[in-house]
Amino acid sequence: MARTAKRGASNRAEAGRVLLRVLATTDVHGYLRSHDYGQDQPGTDCGLTRIASLVQAARAEVANTLLFDNGDILQGTPLVDHWARRGLHPGEVHPVFEMMNALGYDAGTIGNHEFNFGLDYLCRAIEGAGFPLVCANAVRRAGATPLEDETLLPPWAILERALTDAEGQVHRLKIGVIGFVPPQILMWDRLQLEGRLSVRGIDEAARAHVPALRAAGADVVIALAHTGIEPHLPPGLPDRATEHAAVPLAAVPGIDALICGHSHLSFPGPDTAATEVVDPRRGLLHGKPAVMPGRWGSHLGMIDLALAPDGDGGWGVVDSRAALRPVLEAATGRPVPEAPALVARLAPAHEEVICELSQPVTRLAGPIQSFFSMIAPDAGLSLIAAAQTAHVRARLAGRPEAALPVLAAVAPGKCGGRGGPGFFTDIPAGPLSRRHVLEMSLFPNTATAVLVRGAQLADWLERAACVFATITPGQADQPLLDPAFPCYNFDVLAGLSYEIDLSRPARFAPHGRLAADSRRIRDLRHAGRPVDPTAAFVIATNSYRSAGAGGFPGAAEGAIDLGPPKSSRAVLFELLKRHSALQPVAEPVWRFAPIPGASALLETSPRAAGRLAEAGPTAARLEELGLNAAGFLQIRVHF
Repeated sequence: MARTAKRGASNRAEAGRVLLRVLATTDVHGYLRSHDYGQDQPGTDCGLTRIASLVQAARAEVANTLLFDNGDILQGTPLVDHWARRGLHPGEVHPVFEMMNALGYDAGTIGNHEFNFGLDYLCRAIEGAGFPLVCANAVRRAGATPLEDETLLPPWAILERALTDAEGQVHRLKIGVIGFVPPQILMWDRLQLEGRLSVRGIDEAARAHVPALRAAGADVVIALAHTGIEPHLPPGLPDRATEHAAVPLAAVPGIDALICGHSHLSFPGPDTAATEVVDPRRGLLHGKPAVMPGRWGSHLGMIDLALAPDGDGGWGVVDSRAALRPVLEAATGRPVPEAPALVARLAPAHEEVICELSQPVTRLAGPIQSFFSMIAPDAGLSLIAAAQTAHVRARLAGRPEAALPVLAAVAPGKCGGRGGPGFFTDIPAGPLSRRHVLEMSLFPNTATAVLVRGAQLADWLERAACVFATITPGQADQPLLDPAFPCYNFDVLAGLSYEIDLSRPARFAPHGRLAADSRRIRDLRHAGRPVDPTAAFVIATNSYRSAGAGGFPGAAEGAIDLGPPKSSRAVLFELLKRHSALQPVAEPVWRFAPIPGASALLETSPRAAGRLAEAGPTAARLEELGLNAAGFLQIRVHF
């Protein structure tokens, strides 16, 4: 029976058994060093250089180890995004793979964010990997069955290793490794992938390729599954629509262990609800060991597999233990040290990025922060909206659409949540450099535009308002946010004014289906007049949203050709560079409707202490309550 892993669970394999320790990272997102490039200061709770110290310790405890990465490592910090912008020189190894090669990774897969910069860049970058990368469901040319597909990467690999048992005997085993990516990559990066890549559902690909992997001689099969753990999947959800597919994947015969990811949660642990087939305490999915090692290099995943001969000339798993090791030591709260050799190896790339990010752009006459983005209009979002609107207006000049009102859909990027209490934008008044601009515009999206009607505007905003929990009148200190909805789906439609009534149920469920005949958006106006449901509007947005991500009604329809693509970041840079100084102003787009006798709690940055006035008129309804156990500053919001 599988047991919970304990530190130091090293050479306990019984005679004739082999103990294989599987180590894993996921969703590192370019956090190679423990450094906050936005604030230009050292970090403490993440980074591959700290993970390296955990890997070294875990390897020292046992005779046999493998190290895997589970994808989403090439995008996410200014360091790796800088490499995507400048490209790789001939013969140059990407800093990510230089670090991974030095750390001795045995295999890996790709995540959805690996596709953000296009297939050409991805294929060039992975040339530097000194280990196999596998993915079974990303397909260049689909065949009649998954086994006939021409996949982007090899669907699986077999690692032949000489493993030592407890008595010192050496055995040659074949470890099969198979990879999977969310099918939604075709939606999220449609501009990059349309016509160049197709995708199969994770379950479909697994049920075809795992038997083939076993038939090729794999003694053990480990799934590198860049997908989340959803204990309660909606009934009837199609395979290709299943983003968080680890639970059904674990039910596929022939898989022995899973590395999960994508949702930035931790497993084993309390982040995941228990069900008959999900055991978050022992780290089991359908009885099979699984780990999800957080995000940004916050945890090292560890699965100990006890292997024994199966009587047919092969080997099987007879026992397992799953655990996570955090870079922040639980007992002391102190981080494990960074590995000096990896810090030194990364130094040239790190210094190159620091120099590039220090370049001045303009000056701010006031601060920009995201501390209150979920409860009040945001000055930073207003700047981004102005940039998007100006770009779209310029591209529409001389066309029939130029006569239509142009709105802008903008959403917060850094608002705590799974990113923790340090994951907020905080830009002081004064010189604004490139690193600050990247703080405001986190994702490498392309500026786009869509044509919608007034009725679609209302539903677009209803979808955005699903980020909030339902507030009961007369009750105090209710949760403000629904944790099933990330803050980057809280679209604000600049150019309108409206009210959000949280006493009403959310109109849409997390997966985008209509959940209730309910409306939270009230008093929706444009230019002071009620929005006509039949009136036409142009929405300036980005490629992520206009590809359908987030399930916003109308967002994936009515695409407007804006000509040569330009990144959302470049659009923001253009606006900022036109001004020698800027006064950030939060445009009064939205407000909460009054709810008698009700209050709710918001978790925000501890740096927001003493700065409630920066929430604008909303500040009069806010109270500071101090830090909670997770390190967030709690704010009471009165309705």
